Amino acid sequence: MDLFDDLPEPTQTSAPVSAALTAQPQNTKEEEEEEEKGLKRKREDAEHHSDRTAREEECGEIKKVCLPRLRGFVAARRGEREEMQDAHVMLPDMSSCLPTLPGHVSRVSYFAVFDGHGGARASQFAAEHLHHTLAKKFPTGDPENMDKLIKKCLLDTFRQTDEEFLKKASSQKPAWKDGSTATCVLVVDDMVYVANLGDSRAVLCRMEAAAADGQRKPVTLALSKEHNPTIYEERMRIQRAGGTVRDGRVLGVLEVSRSIGDGQYKRCGVISTPDLRRCQLTANDRFIILACDGLFKVFSADEAVKFVLSVLQGGSVEQHPELTEEELKLEAACQQLAGEAVRRGCADNVTVILVSIGY
Repeated sequence: MDLFDDLPEPTQTSAPVSAALTAQPQNTKEEEEEEEKGLKRKREDAEHHSDRTAREEECGEIKKVCLPRLRGFVAARRGEREEMQDAHVMLPDMSSCLPTLPGHVSRVSYFAVFDGHGGARASQFAAEHLHHTLAKKFPTGDPENMDKLIKKCLLDTFRQTDEEFLKKASSQKPAWKDGSTATCVLVVDDMVYVANLGDSRAVLCRMEAAAADGQRKPVTLALSKEHNPTIYEERMRIQRAGGTVRDGRVLGVLEVSRSIGDGQYKRCGVISTPDLRRCQLTANDRFIILACDGLFKVFSADEAVKFVLSVLQGGSVEQHPELTEEELKLEAACQQLAGEAVRRGCADNVTVILVSIGY
């Protein structure tokens, strides 16, 4: 898995120059020969470009056939809280939200979990607006620079969503003090881009190649990085901005060091810049879990993955006319995972999105 910061700088490409017909003086024999050679080279280049385009189109058709099948399942529990402050979005195909889909892209999917605090308004605002802002900013240009363009798109989207919510919050009487984490998974064909703020998380279950005994073993890959004030880099930023960290919280109150909203803490070094990561899906990948910290207070990432696998590998489930047995098991795994988190004593809201990956 690569951090976006490790990607190479975009290459400069020259724009095509249109040929204009102008009157030319009489050419000498040598000039005519040079011109003929130039025309020959242009014909060869054109033929080469045509062959390459045909190959790319052929590959594109193959790519469309080999896209992973993504299905989303969600479970939400209020726990012991008086209010459900989590929000979520599942768009297995967000093409309808995009003004235009780039020619080299076959499908864009979006899944997100928002864990609100101090109220539900920031999480609801992010769930309603963030993906629409993302769709408006989604790159449509050079496929060679797609990674860089998506990075900029995500950074701009989070910044604008935060600014718009803070503007709305500050205009209220009294001003809203809500905030929210955000964990967003954007899948462009078979490439996963994860943007994360705060302590919600995303993990991927990937099956290892068969061992000597023929059994494949699950590997849990972290797709996100938590942001809390106890992390050295986060604490240093907060302190440089004039804030303090007490009892593992910003000013002794806020548990996260990056968020959407939380206007009263923005002057103390709390930011809305997400951590960005990418990972290419393979045929060995089974599912992605997105969840708020309510789940991970009582489950480690490995435990959550193994819990889901145990349900998927379990016995038969009650049939439903509109769902396959596999879909029923995925739905059951998602619901049981959230329910088990509450049973284990998590008093917080718990929201889990289970994204199945099939080929």
